Amino acid sequence: MTGQIVKTDIITLEFYHPSFHELLKNYHLSNEQKNFTGMPFDAIAKCERDESRHPILILAGQVPVGFFVLHGWNGVKAYHENERAILLRAYSVEQSYQGRGIAKKSLMLLPDFVKKHFPDKNEIILAVNHGNKPAQNLYKKAGFTDTGKRVMGRKGEQWVLNFNLSS
Repeated sequence: MTGQIVKTDIITLEFYHPSFHELLKNYHLSNEQKNFTGMPFDAIAKCERDESRHPILILAGQVPVGFFVLHGWNGVKAYHENERAILLRAYSVEQSYQGRGIAKKSLMLLPDFVKKHFPDKNEIILAVNHGNKPAQNLYKKAGFTDTGKRVMGRKGEQWVLNFNLSS
């Protein structure tokens, strides 16, 4: 992915399809970022084993520039009691596309995407590592709020944030 010239003013969200496999082979994240999130192929493999996980691409044109998973109740219940919530996990923007506003644009698209494809859901939740200040700031700028709930993850304490879809 590195080195491709891609217009990033038009960002869309799309369900992962195997036709994107080759384009994801060069997906890079810094070692620090890998501490906080999963890589796309690892997450896709988990999605293939769990039908409540849905892999989503962040596209600039037809180029995947980011990735995340929306996980149903099987994922939500570790963080939250709302069975109508959906969990955002494994969120990332490929290293060479960071700093261009893609993350914020994709998160601004997320509520409408969830409403369209998961109409029974009324809330998006996520868990962000307490040491991952850039991600916390990003999520808050995109309208997520701190629920006050804390959970222990593999990398330490995580803050549970939510976005209410009912309003």
